[in-house]
Amino acid sequence: MRRALDRLLADRTRADRRWTVAQWPNAAAWAFLVLTLVRQVVDQGPWGTAVFVGTRVALVWWAGDELLRGVNPFRRLLGAVVLLVTGVGLLAG
Repeated sequence: MRRALDRLLADRTRADRRWTVAQWPNAAAWAFLVLTLVRQVVDQGPWGTAVFVGTRVALVWWAGDELLRGVNPFRRLLGAVVLLVTGVGLLAG
């Protein structure tokens, strides 16, 4: 079990191969978080729509970055799942 978790969670960019599940947010994650807070205030009309689109662009940006450059398979899988769920949500909504 430990080997499987190590393969999934070990940070491949570090020599000590520490497990990485969460990291300090990058620019895309910060943009998503800030726009989500703004959306709590501005949720109607054209500004509300613009903020909603901005949150989704930031989320796709973050997920795509994780999918392509994630430090371990877990982070890449997380990016793929977020892209999939975001895409389904946009198509359904």
